[in-house]
Amino acid sequence: MTAAANRVTDICDLAPDYIHAIAPYQPGKPVSELARELGLDPDSIIKLASNENPLGVSPLAMRALRQALADIARYPDGNGFELKQALSRRYGVDMAQIVLGNGSNDVLELAARAFLAPGSAAVYSQHSFAVYPLATQSIGATGIEVPACDFAHDPGAMLKAVSPHTRLVFIANPNNPTGTLIRSAELHAFLGALPPAVMVVLDEAYNEYLPADLRADSVGWLREFQNLIITRTFSKVYGLAGLRVGYAFAHASVADLMNRVRQPFNVNSLALAAATAGLDDTEFVRRSFELNQAGMRRVTRGLAELGLSYIPSFGNFVCFKVRDAGGVFQRLLERGVIVRPVASYGMPDYLRVTIGLESENERFLESLRLSLSA
Repeated sequence: MTAAANRVTDICDLAPDYIHAIAPYQPGKPVSELARELGLDPDSIIKLASNENPLGVSPLAMRALRQALADIARYPDGNGFELKQALSRRYGVDMAQIVLGNGSNDVLELAARAFLAPGSAAVYSQHSFAVYPLATQSIGATGIEVPACDFAHDPGAMLKAVSPHTRLVFIANPNNPTGTLIRSAELHAFLGALPPAVMVVLDEAYNEYLPADLRADSVGWLREFQNLIITRTFSKVYGLAGLRVGYAFAHASVADLMNRVRQPFNVNSLALAAATAGLDDTEFVRRSFELNQAGMRRVTRGLAELGLSYIPSFGNFVCFKVRDAGGVFQRLLERGVIVRPVASYGMPDYLRVTIGLESENERFLESLRLSLSA
């Protein structure tokens, strides 16, 4: 080994052990990557791996994007005034209660940076979003994973896992990747039972896919619980995953702390313009919701017809159990269908599929049938 290589090794050894121990997040396989690997026509591939909106982008958002292109030589509004104003009008919160992020992942990281430190702890559920342990570990805090109950959060067990060292509790509702839901009354009771010094990050990335009667009044709860942060995203139902824009609602003093650790200009100008316009596209959101409801019924019926069990889901995806999940995943790839393995979530016998267009759902089910019998 050369002296230069030794120097590189030595300098990397100076990084904290908790950084070395991080297993990087593995996103869904891109269409372009699969096309290169297997020599497939990109136009023949369907991607049902990353819970993206199959309808694409809101027309209002697209129009705003085109208009904003002329100004990309300028820095974006670092405070995101227009988007905050639109969110404030829609949800009845003060603009001082809003934190914007480069996707909701960024906002989750901001919460961790604001409230965690080495020696503190965060609590989250087994089979919940991979960013929670990553955000915790990157701070040098301790992650406490609580066993799930039938692939869902167990609020009682999570409450028991809270200790004097606990500073954050992460809850995804609906949960990713399992799609399970904590009902409103149980969630409210959980918040009321927590010590006030423990912050709850309620991740509602898939909130818009819930029927109205199943949506918790989480924003209203902010008046009751100062230790509540609600995170949401424009990546799912609004179809802006490629622009990366998310947001949080919190008590103004909590939002102030999060904004202190936020990077300047963390949301770009195109994302700000598209999200502001897309928020008003209620017709696009309605069509996206209805497409997902119909697609969920078709996909779950198809899974049952194939003799496969699945976890009932409240998101825009569903996890199903299959023998030789890795082999079935590979055979689906060979047929140009990308789904998501979830072995890294402690679910080695499951695959997750995003609900797509009607034609995509049918192709997935037929490809799955052929992959099971191969």
